[in-house]
Amino acid sequence: MREWLEGVEQRYGLDTLTLRFRQCVLLSFAILLLLVIYRGFLIQGDAVDWRPVVAFVLPLVLFLPSIIGQRARGHAWLAFVSLLYFTQGVMLAAVPGQTVRGGVEALVSLALFIGCMGYARFRSRQQRQAKR
Repeated sequence: MREWLEGVEQRYGLDTLTLRFRQCVLLSFAILLLLVIYRGFLIQGDAVDWRPVVAFVLPLVLFLPSIIGQRARGHAWLAFVSLLYFTQGVMLAAVPGQTVRGGVEALVSLALFIGCMGYARFRSRQQRQAKR
């Protein structure tokens, strides 16, 4: 796996890979955030209560400074948090009538995981090369 990643890095270059994975992170983060907000409003039904929305959105929003600041370590931690949303999406997909919504959430959170891990890897290597 390591040899394959190094081959991809030599073929495309660190700058291109870092940019592509960052785009993947930004897109999947935005979609997941919208899905989570939507689900929070669906749970509350007719009641006007912000607690379900805040409970679902807060773990993602806490990583906004890391995303904006382009910190590799923050992206690595966001990858692990995205697995919680993946698990939740898989569980939701098992509920009758929620299969599509749960499947989409699982796929988007998986894309966020892959994007964050790739970005963390290539961004940290890019920063190490810049120090030399």
